[in-house]
Amino acid sequence: MAKKKAKVKKPAKVKKKYKTDAWTRKEGQNPDGGLNEKGRASLRAKGQDIKRPQPEGGKRKKSYCARSKGQMKMFPKAAKDPNSRLRKARRKWKCRN
Repeated sequence: MAKKKAKVKKPAKVKKKYKTDAWTRKEGQNPDGGLNEKGRASLRAKGQDIKRPQPEGGKRKKSYCARSKGQMKMFPKAAKDPNSRLRKARRKWKCRN
């Protein structure tokens, strides 16, 4: 008597899950610099309190501009490139220099 082969079930198609969050991928980043709403939502899901840029002025603007000025010194290659994410974000925040 011949043995019957057991039928092997194929796993159901699983929706592709990304290993990284949206704020690290292009879909979570604003082309003009900074993050879009999807990117901010992915950071909020991780427990971070992130808000939209504050170009009008205020404490958050001063703080961001001071921090990003330090990044310009740390990353001179990005500081020279007008289309770098750092320069675009500083433009969005209306930081001087």
